[in-house]
Amino acid sequence: MPARGCCVSDPTFGGTRALVIDGNPSMRRATVLQLRDLGIGQVRQSKGLADARFSLEQMDFDFVLCADVIEGSELTGQSLLEELRREAILPYGTVFVMIATEATYVKVVEAAEAALDCFVLRPYRVAELAERLRAARRRKRELSPVFDAIAKPDLPLAIERCLLRYQGKMPYAVHCARMAAELQLKTGQVGQALSLFQQLVQETKLPWARLGVARAQMAAGDPGAARKQVEQLIKQQPMMAEAYDVLARVQVDQGELRAALRTCHSVSEITPGCMLRLQQAGTLAFYLNDRELAVEMLDRAVALGARSRLFDAFTLMLLALLRADMGDMRRLTLMHGALKQYRGWHPGSKRLQRFERGAGALRALLGQQLDEAQTEVLALGATAADEDFDLEAANVVLALWVRLPERDVGAGAQDQIVRQIAMRFCISKSISDILVASARQHPVITPLIRSCQAEVTLVAEEALRLAMQQQQPAAVRLLIDQGASTRNARLIEMAGLLMHRHRSHLPDCDAWLAEATALHQRYCRPITHIAGMRRSGRQAGGLLLRGQAFGPATDPDPMAGAPDTTPADDARSGPQAPPDTPPPANVRPDLAEPDAGSMLMAASAVQGAEAMPG
Repeated sequence: MPARGCCVSDPTFGGTRALVIDGNPSMRRATVLQLRDLGIGQVRQSKGLADARFSLEQMDFDFVLCADVIEGSELTGQSLLEELRREAILPYGTVFVMIATEATYVKVVEAAEAALDCFVLRPYRVAELAERLRAARRRKRELSPVFDAIAKPDLPLAIERCLLRYQGKMPYAVHCARMAAELQLKTGQVGQALSLFQQLVQETKLPWARLGVARAQMAAGDPGAARKQVEQLIKQQPMMAEAYDVLARVQVDQGELRAALRTCHSVSEITPGCMLRLQQAGTLAFYLNDRELAVEMLDRAVALGARSRLFDAFTLMLLALLRADMGDMRRLTLMHGALKQYRGWHPGSKRLQRFERGAGALRALLGQQLDEAQTEVLALGATAADEDFDLEAANVVLALWVRLPERDVGAGAQDQIVRQIAMRFCISKSISDILVASARQHPVITPLIRSCQAEVTLVAEEALRLAMQQQQPAAVRLLIDQGASTRNARLIEMAGLLMHRHRSHLPDCDAWLAEATALHQRYCRPITHIAGMRRSGRQAGGLLLRGQAFGPATDPDPMAGAPDTTPADDARSGPQAPPDTPPPANVRPDLAEPDAGSMLMAASAVQGAEAMPG
């Protein structure tokens, strides 16, 4: 047990708050007493990671002291830290302290890779702990000019300040270089980011720098080089979870869904308590019709805590589809009930409304109420022309449609809905593959989707041919007209690109540009994820930078930001809360994660050697 010793209350810690996470009751109590001896008056304690995650979602702490191994949990302290950073739950100002019982080489390397604020080895003296906490706060203060610039937001200024510290070889220079490269990626300076990551590889040889090279290569449109880089990294660092995340992202983008599933399954075994990775693996398994694996992964995600901000209600929709396929009315009813309650908590969410109605249609189908099921699915399909109908909605409608008995489906209605969806969302091969997977390789629907994919490609190729033949007005007009009729983001964005490139050859450019801009705003919303691979928030393998709290959401739909976090009076911890428990006010079950536009990047940790035990 750590020695408590005698320590006079330190005014440095006056008015601060701390959270202690430790599954060992005696160790946890001793740490709480030590912190109170230091003058930290408000100390909250958690015996498990579900409690801890919930506490961190409820309020900000100045210090979080977490055991490296949590008794009774699959998730380690380091895995929790990575997950909190990934989802921007841990503010930059919070000092995260990892408390270890042994300092093996592997643990020290892991601590350096995790960029911990502080690494403490038991047993320790209270005075030593106090000095570590003070040093960590000093580091954060020294780097505050960088994060002030990020919070404004003034990202060019933040990059400039990071590079000045790096080039001047000031304290925390390597970490500042890493932040600069991340910000360059975020602001589209891909070439500069790639060069900086490559320079860091030469200087540090650290795996995160090599992963940064791969991510920059992906952003530069060179997935082959990125894949080669990350596959080599995994061979040399087989326990580096985020390398698997990047590889899976590349594989999905290249349409290799089976390979992506194997990668996601592998990383979920490395980090068995990571909710996001379980949801990714389960989603891919669902699309690939691996029912047993999908149920296993998604059920485990639910068990980890369906009330967490990290939980995506789409998991419940997928489980409803799987339970319906298995003929399990009891569990299907449970999923429908959970979605209905989520909908009640967030009545303005069209996404949750869609999920609830979809689960209701499945119940009607399983209960042989075929007319009711068909009516509901047709109603959902009729929303395919809506502006807020996104790729996820398309997948849900297709998944429901193919489960209706064929004798009850009119061929005309089927062709109309499927064509409307496919012409809108076939913007790349990988997305077309996901639509086909949602339709379970249906013998009629699959050729229709592929035909629409080819039709969109032909329109794009024809526009390029016209532009190369100096018929730019005809090319732009074709793209605008086809983009407006199909709502296809690829065609709309191509129209904008051609207008910017050939502006001098377009007499009606301003009017056409306004027309294309209006279409872009209506139909070119960012895709938040493909087959479970997130496209919002921090990039896989990237350093999370956070500098601003979430703003309130005016329209709680899948593309909105998360609302302000406020404590819940009746909050219960972990997944054991009964179904009738109201959700905490900050939990958005209709969001897998906040949209990238609703949060700034800011660092939640300081790199490397400075945090190592001396």
